[in-house]
Amino acid sequence: MPKITFYGGAGTVTGSKYLIEHNGRRVLVDSGLFQGLADLRELNWQPPPFDPTTIDAVVLTHAHIDHTGYLPKLVKSGFAGPVITSKPTADLLRILLPDSARLQEEEADYRNRHQLTSHTPALPLYDEADAREALERIQTVTNDGKPNQLTDGITASFLVAGHIMGASLVLLELTNTKEVTDGYKTTRLLFSGDLGHYDQPILKDPVAPPNCDYVVCESTYGDRLHGDESPADQLARIINQAVERKGPILIPAFAVGRTQEVLYTIRELEDQRRIPVLPVIVDSPMAAQATQVYNRFHEEHDEEYASILAHKRHPLRTASMTTASSRDESKRLNHMHGTRIIISASGMITGGRVLHHALRILPDPNATVVFVGFQAAGTRGRLIQDGAREVKIMRNMVPVHCHIEKVEGFSAHADWQGILRWLDGLQSPPKRLFLTHGEVPASTALAERIRERFHWTVEIPTLGETFELA
Repeated sequence: MPKITFYGGAGTVTGSKYLIEHNGRRVLVDSGLFQGLADLRELNWQPPPFDPTTIDAVVLTHAHIDHTGYLPKLVKSGFAGPVITSKPTADLLRILLPDSARLQEEEADYRNRHQLTSHTPALPLYDEADAREALERIQTVTNDGKPNQLTDGITASFLVAGHIMGASLVLLELTNTKEVTDGYKTTRLLFSGDLGHYDQPILKDPVAPPNCDYVVCESTYGDRLHGDESPADQLARIINQAVERKGPILIPAFAVGRTQEVLYTIRELEDQRRIPVLPVIVDSPMAAQATQVYNRFHEEHDEEYASILAHKRHPLRTASMTTASSRDESKRLNHMHGTRIIISASGMITGGRVLHHALRILPDPNATVVFVGFQAAGTRGRLIQDGAREVKIMRNMVPVHCHIEKVEGFSAHADWQGILRWLDGLQSPPKRLFLTHGEVPASTALAERIRERFHWTVEIPTLGETFELA
């Protein structure tokens, strides 16, 4: 009998890892890093909760590090099988995984230089060589719904999830290798991955779910809606207010997905003359590389984005936009004056160049910090968003005097109404639905809504919990 064990993404929005066992074979869906709270991050350093040498294949739903960032550690620990994912995801991983490794190495170096370690020397979780080795294991497929053989008795089909470029719904079909009374029994297990927000710019909407016996569904925004005010309206108001104050705007944004949506919206607001043309600086080389990937895969673009490209315009370039490629270019931003928009990673202010900008912008009462994505518990971004009056950045206690704004409509995740809309596409009820990738209040609220609306059996797995798929 097939079974699934939840080794991540259970009770939290990070660390997604789902182990499927069937016919003596083992497939891991996603291999994400835990982020946020210290207790969660510590799990990255524990020995893997399963033997990586016994995993036949890894399937990745999309490129974000909370779904893929553990892959180099998995390979380092002995996994030697194929990694199956969509073509755009593979291209994005060639950017993201080496960068994640560099951050691991920089963190270890920082701890060694400042003697912030209980053992000497501090070591990275993995290094860039490990990331490169993991990339060698990737095999690409298309988000077209066609089955791909993973191992004996297990196939995987990929469909557009609409979350970021290349994000996939993944349908696993688990077939008994021995004939039973009524033929070869097949169990169909569908993973939503991170489900896209309907009607967002750039990407197509998520594809309707194919019929299945079981669903593993994300619940990041299971207890909230994105709001009635459009992100464009919100951003226009925020920018124009900042112009009146003559203060800078800092937008912490993930390099993949969120940065592209923000740029698209700013360019659109400029075209409509709803905001003045301002200096826009993308201080993230990774975001610049990801933007190139976004323009390569036309099959996932929505009609409006495709139309702009057809007219030989760049949908993700504002009228006065620059990219800070080097650290020196990033540092020169400190000497700019007046209203300017700085978009920098990481999106939760947990690391990267955004920290240097936050040091200077958070204490400025004329400045604005705009959160455009989910802020996980335990992150610096969550503390600021929740009203902290000071936060620690690079060993400094930094006062927060600036204006804090939140634009939830930019989220690449469906809210609870969007998730119900997607689930409504199932032509027959699943035997059981598992809610993952959400903090407990969000998963609990969504579970109640699904039970009330569909009368389905809903489970909220705990970390390490196993279920048989009858």
